Amino acid sequence: MHPVLVDLGFFRLPTYGVLLYSGIILAIFLASRRARLVGLSGTHVMDLGAWVVLCGLAGAKILLAITDPSYLSSLSGLWGLLRAGGVFYGGLVAAVVAAVVLLRRYQLPFFQVADVLAPSAALGHFFGRLGCLSAGCCYGRACSTSLGVVFTDPLANEISGTPLGVPLHPTQLYEAAFNLANYFFLAWLFRRRLPVGSVLGAYLVAYGVARFVIEFFRGDPDRGFVLGGMLSTSQAIAAVMVPAGIGIMIWAHHQKRADSSQLDAPGA
Repeated sequence: MHPVLVDLGFFRLPTYGVLLYSGIILAIFLASRRARLVGLSGTHVMDLGAWVVLCGLAGAKILLAITDPSYLSSLSGLWGLLRAGGVFYGGLVAAVVAAVVLLRRYQLPFFQVADVLAPSAALGHFFGRLGCLSAGCCYGRACSTSLGVVFTDPLANEISGTPLGVPLHPTQLYEAAFNLANYFFLAWLFRRRLPVGSVLGAYLVAYGVARFVIEFFRGDPDRGFVLGGMLSTSQAIAAVMVPAGIGIMIWAHHQKRADSSQLDAPGA
């Protein structure tokens, strides 16, 4: 686990940043290609994707500061906030808001674009979690099985408070593996030309369930808790994502059925 990919003394290139932005570039490129398959402007989708990513990164850091106000207590804390990855759900909310604004500007259909972007979101998240592993953030609880990973770089402890020298659940790898599998699953769903909104709904359900479960293995304290500590903030959001995703999929199939009925009606 190497938080710094290149260290020249006067310049440090963080591994997390390299992996994250590599994933973002690839994800946006694939989304633009996917957009053209359904008759959307690849250029507009690429532009929208870039802005959504920027707003998402900002939102992730804002939610991290909300769940762990110590980042705002000093200049060193603010510098740590800039170096930290942030909270994914904060990024998701900010990204959705940015997407809605840009969709109206470009006059693009929300659910169709969401279906285009959903697989890319999973792919970008895969690279992001590999970055988390390299940086030591989003670490797991103590692990007594052979799955445990041991962090040894003092910089990981300095940046994220990562415990050193003890086996921890590799929650970053758990989530990275899930997101990679989810990317291929969602890309397969997209190619099947399901009712518009189905891929988005599937993403919300799949990620919500996976994140809810993985949270039980997380050991970092920066996530915040609700309901008297019964659930982490991420689990509470996941509990909303799953029924929302199911609702979107049901709506999408009903919408397709209604459209088909209108086309089959006499005189249509």
